Order: sequence, then structure tokens, then C-alpha cells
Amino acid sequence: MKRFEHSLVLITGAGSGIGEATAKRVAQEGADVILVGRTLSKLERVAEEIKKHTNQNAYPFACDVTDEEDVQKLQDYVKAEFSDLTVLINNAGGSAYSSLLDMPLGQWQAMIELNLNSVMLVTKALGKIMINAAKQEGNEKRDRAIVNVSSLSAHKPGVLFPHYSAAKAAVINLTKSFAFELAKYKIRVNSVSPGFVDTPLTEQGLKNESFLKSIERHTALKRVAKPEEIAGVIAFVASTDASYMTGSDVLVDGGWLIK
Repeated sequence: MKRFEHSLVLITGAGSGIGEATAKRVAQEGADVILVGRTLSKLERVAEEIKKHTNQNAYPFACDVTDEEDVQKLQDYVKAEFSDLTVLINNAGGSAYSSLLDMPLGQWQAMIELNLNSVMLVTKALGKIMINAAKQEGNEKRDRAIVNVSSLSAHKPGVLFPHYSAAKAAVINLTKSFAFELAKYKIRVNSVSPGFVDTPLTEQGLKNESFLKSIERHTALKRVAKPEEIAGVIAFVASTDASYMTGSDVLVDGGWLIK
């Protein structure tokens, strides 16, 4: 099934984990992909694997999505090289442990910049390219989509990462604001909220047996997710199969909230 044939998909945080899995998934379904992240070598590895296993193009682009000047360079690159963008997936993010009472202000600001401000900066910059393309004659009916990766923590805040939880909850609200603003251009905006996923970012925590058993105990499906399972949901939300969906958040938590 080639749901993304003749599409260009840009994914932030594409060098590993959910971002890498999503890039490979949409490429398998016919998309050319722009891989965005801070570490070029990781992006180049993913690009080579995509080219090896699919017939699609993959373009690595190093960018710090929390830096407005870097995001401007990304916008200039996409505008100059492609002029259009079918799907934007804001996946870049990360967490750190701290209680509110002990949290340095710098750590709070860093988590907000990485998980929330980046979504605003990238969507603002690349959304303009999508809008301009949608205004072109013959393009106005083409389905375009933005998918923001939020988290289970937006729905059930974690005691040890309140800054991350706050930022991811704000991502869902920001998603709804963008969905309302961009609907007139036929650009859909939704979010996906994964539960615990086995990625390089969670690898150390999941090596802690008591932490892993706690996750399994609180999850109805008794396990963490694989990145590919989240990628499948993101691909659905980004595809025309979800053409009547905008302003929604899709929770993919293995049944955590029903326990």
C-alpha cells in the first residue's frame, strides 16, 4: 500500500527511535523524506538504510529545532530545493528527571524549548511553505498534514518529569490551535501520544528491572511499545485514511490509562 506516493515528508528527531521508524515506514509507503536532527551522522545512516531498502529519496539535514536561526535555514532549504511539503512530523523531544521543588530553572527552560518551542518554531516556518503550495492552482485539494508527537505524560503527568509533562500537554493544545488556523488551507494538524517506547532515549531507564516491571504492571498489554508500533499510528494520522481528522490527539499507551 503506497499511501504516501508522490509525497514529501519531513520528520524531526529522525536519527533514532520513533523518528527513524516513522521515516522508514512512510518511505516504504512511497514517500521521499527529509530527515532532520542535530547529529548529521545519525541522519546519514538512516538515509542510507532508506535508500537501500526502498526506491525513495532521503535527505539528511542537520538542524537544532530549538534554534530559530537553524529553523530558518531549514525553511530556506525546503523552499529552495522542493517548494512544497506534504507532511510535517514534529517528533523531536526528550526528557530529564527532576522534582519540581529541586528543578533548576535552566532545566525547566530546556525541556520547554525542546518539547514545545520546537513544535511552534518548525510548524510556523514550514507551515508557511505548505500554505503557499496549497494556494497554487491545482494544489488546493491536495491533502497535507502535520503530526505532533506528544506523550502519555500529557494525560497522566509523571512525578519525576513535570517539565516534560507540562510541555507535552501544551503540545496537544498547540496542535488544536494550529488545526483551527490551518483548516482553511486544507492542512490537517493532529497529535499522537505514545506511552512507554523502547528507544535510545528510554534505554537506560528500561534496563532498571524494577522500573520496567512497574511499567508492565501499570500497562494493560504488559509491555513497552516498539518504535515501529508508534510509527504505524503516525503514518495513519498523516495519511489520507485520516482525511477527516484534525485537532485530535491519538493516545497509544498500551492501555495504561484504563488500568
